[in-house]
Amino acid sequence: MNSDHFQFEIGINLQPEAGELTVLFSGEGSPKPGHKVGPSVHDYYLIHTILSGQGVFVSEGHAYVCQAGDTFLITPGELFSYESDRQTPWNYVWAAVQGEQALRLLKEAGLSPEKPVLQGADAAALQSLYQRIRLSFLQSPYPGLESLEASGWMRLLLHRLGLVSRNLENGAAQPPEVIDRQVEQAIRWISLQYHQQLGIGQIASSLGYHRAHFSKAFKERTGLSPKQYLMKIRMDKAKELLASRALTIDEVSSSVGFNDALYFSKQFRSWFGQSPSEYRSGLTPF
Repeated sequence: MNSDHFQFEIGINLQPEAGELTVLFSGEGSPKPGHKVGPSVHDYYLIHTILSGQGVFVSEGHAYVCQAGDTFLITPGELFSYESDRQTPWNYVWAAVQGEQALRLLKEAGLSPEKPVLQGADAAALQSLYQRIRLSFLQSPYPGLESLEASGWMRLLLHRLGLVSRNLENGAAQPPEVIDRQVEQAIRWISLQYHQQLGIGQIASSLGYHRAHFSKAFKERTGLSPKQYLMKIRMDKAKELLASRALTIDEVSSSVGFNDALYFSKQFRSWFGQSPSEYRSGLTPF
């Protein structure tokens, strides 16, 4: 199926039964760059797994950059949005479920309202399972049997996600290239969101790390701690904005993520040896 912003395939359960776990629908899609869903809420659980590209998932005010192999959970009643990257738009598969045991089974798989993103899965293997779920709704004239088959494939999908989750929780060593990718992901996120009130703990958590482990890996690869790197990005951007002369000092401060202009000025002096006003006054006029 096609729309102006989205190419997708979908299978829909025509006879969803009441029970422990029921799949309502499942699909695969390729959104256009910048395609956004939400802010909105659903009355069912909806999981997406990224096959390629990247985008940003926001749940209850927390933002997560997701790439190939990452899975995110939308929980009933919780505000969410997600948006495809404008340079490398994502392709993803999805499935919606409900049932009296749905939340428990999702938690077994490593997904919950408190931890809505799971990283590090084999995207191709998961894609195959999502496809089997989707095809369950297209193969027979017996909707009740289709629903039963889809639920079985869904349990296998959750089982595979659960194995990924347990490997991460048990501290299984990740290949260096995976850690490198996640540090690059953090660098990109900081570079794009420096003007927001970013917390290093929040960034580490979204990547599946404890703060201390993330900070160590980040510094090993950049020479700076995440906090130092964030400050460097903010200070460099502040110099650019001061040079443009289009904004006041207060406006520059808020534009690079500081709520307190005095604290911004103190940090700027610490980095460059002069206040923002002194730096601006020393610039050659246009």
